[in-house]
Amino acid sequence: MSAPANAPLSADPARISASRRTVLKAGAAGLVVSAAAGAVGTSAADAAVTTSKRCVVLVLDGCRPEELDLGITPNITALRDGGIRYPRALSQPIMETIPNHMMMMTGVRPDQNGIPANTVYDRTVAATRDATWSDFAAARTAYGSDTLLHHLRGAGLTTGSVLSKTYLYNAFLGEATYQWEPTLALPITGHEVDALTVPAAIQMMTEQDPHLLFVNLGDIDRFGHADIVGGLTTGLLGNQSLPVVRRTALADTDAQVGRLVTALKSAGHWDDTLLLVLADHCMDWSAVGSVVSLTSVFDADTSLAGSYEIACNGGADLVYWTGSAAGRTAGLARMRELALATTGVLSVHDPADLGLGAGALAGDLVAFCRKGYRFSDPTLVSNPIPGNHGHPTTRPIPFFLAGGAVTSPSVRSHLVATYDVAPTVGAFFGVAAPASGWVGTSRP
Repeated sequence: MSAPANAPLSADPARISASRRTVLKAGAAGLVVSAAAGAVGTSAADAAVTTSKRCVVLVLDGCRPEELDLGITPNITALRDGGIRYPRALSQPIMETIPNHMMMMTGVRPDQNGIPANTVYDRTVAATRDATWSDFAAARTAYGSDTLLHHLRGAGLTTGSVLSKTYLYNAFLGEATYQWEPTLALPITGHEVDALTVPAAIQMMTEQDPHLLFVNLGDIDRFGHADIVGGLTTGLLGNQSLPVVRRTALADTDAQVGRLVTALKSAGHWDDTLLLVLADHCMDWSAVGSVVSLTSVFDADTSLAGSYEIACNGGADLVYWTGSAAGRTAGLARMRELALATTGVLSVHDPADLGLGAGALAGDLVAFCRKGYRFSDPTLVSNPIPGNHGHPTTRPIPFFLAGGAVTSPSVRSHLVATYDVAPTVGAFFGVAAPASGWVGTSRP
């Protein structure tokens, strides 16, 4: 018996089960869209609930708020200035891609959705790895959390995801009614460029027409990570940087957003569309020598060597105690002391104090680096990229509501977060929170 149309995928998270999902499109251009069981041939036009409303959640991965005022993003800036803008918007710990996308779609923090960081240490296999859908699935079972992509399906609406990064695709495997796969992801960056992602989003809008479309554009982030000019100029311009390569990506992404808006208008949906635009985190650049390796610091202490693991997340290190239970308290206290005495380290926290939970994946300590620094573990050459995030200086993000559904432009002073996305979209469609609730608040 096939699963109901709103059932989450419960098969191996490394693949889409043929019994649960059906490939709708597979072509030379790499446009592969799979559909949940029971959804083939279904669109918003014949969904269980009839509404003209559409919502697009558009994530400009890694975008800094001030970059929209450089004069190179006319389309995005016009949307912001013509909509409802929240200048006090923040990414949430850990300021990385997977956890903040999961917060957007679940409306709760990692302590309820199971995704604390991009990279985690898995004690069951004694290795670091990317966070995946299976980590969220465990939290769904434990706390009753749900993604908006799945929750809206239970309310009779259709949803779609077009996520440019392979690890994001894996993190949301099977949650949406329709899911595009980034089959042409670049081997080094692990993402499909915006010039291919946006056509996939337009195709899904045209052919499947989901009520909610969740889109991630990864070029700004990926070009920012690799922008060596940003690193070389850090500290030379009043402690600022000049990431010129990234700015080229900003201009191109803006052109792609213009194409998306044009397609929405051409489809006749613009007047009923809420376009929620935000970033998952921003970006910071470090000079060549501004690197922190806590591994070398901890290994210099014979009481710690061999008794810990580190999951490096660029601007944040998640530290896991693997030594004896008897030595845990003293060991963590010593690691905290040593980390705080290390140049470039900003602060050290208990994961639970950051809303990451007390589970195995969150680790035992979280260290943040200072602005202009990056972590590189286990060795000083493990993280050579100049552009990083995960630490507090990368919390500010753009966050605004646009589209025809927004009729009165305004600037709001509320402090908003990535976990406000789910309740905002839920309120737009008149759908209440799951039984487990939302931490976030509906905006505006």
